[in-house]
Amino acid sequence: MYVGSVVIDCNDFARMYGFWRDALGYVPREPPEDGWGVLQDPTHRHVNISLQQVPEPRAGKNRLHFDLYTDDQAGEVSRLLALGATLVPRTRDDGEDFVSLLDPEGNVFDVIDHRTPE
Repeated sequence: MYVGSVVIDCNDFARMYGFWRDALGYVPREPPEDGWGVLQDPTHRHVNISLQQVPEPRAGKNRLHFDLYTDDQAGEVSRLLALGATLVPRTRDDGEDFVSLLDPEGNVFDVIDHRTPE
């Protein structure tokens, strides 16, 4: 058994689908329809991200979030902010290797500095 897809509930399907497609560089597994779509890693090495439109807004704190690993944390954070993410209003502790962001519907995700230590 393995995780094939993580599903994100959303209200604005088109915005969220576009954000996560562009954020991850994923491609549609097939054309989305009726508020449902699956995005896949073009190399087929990483878990799919599925989005489904739901009527109710997100309530409360995320119980699950993405940790996105990168060798260019500052560049990726800037790119994600330009795509519509926002910074989580918090004070970072010394030595933290992550930046917390919110997707367009307020779901928290972290961008992890994954550079090899010199």
